[in-house]
Amino acid sequence: MKAMRFLMLAAGLAMAAGAQAGDPAVGERLVTEKDCAACHKRLIGGDGSKLYLRSDRKVKSLPQLHAQVSFCATQLKTGWFPEDEEDVVAWLNHRYYHFK
Repeated sequence: MKAMRFLMLAAGLAMAAGAQAGDPAVGERLVTEKDCAACHKRLIGGDGSKLYLRSDRKVKSLPQLHAQVSFCATQLKTGWFPEDEEDVVAWLNHRYYHFK
């Protein structure tokens, strides 16, 4: 819980500092390379995309999406840099969330 709060704060600060939007195409490649869908499939079944589309999804804002991507990247030890996480956020937002 404490780690999640920290990640949410870090994501919010990055956005407040004017962090540039990532590249959705690069984000899609990174998600595919790390096989993020495998973890999502274990969590909810199917092809894993229901994690983004379910009515009770946890991510309800762009700062929460940043925090969730950071959390997953840390838990899975992806080795992503902040710029990589921005790319993943950009792809997820473009593909599923459509936050402004």
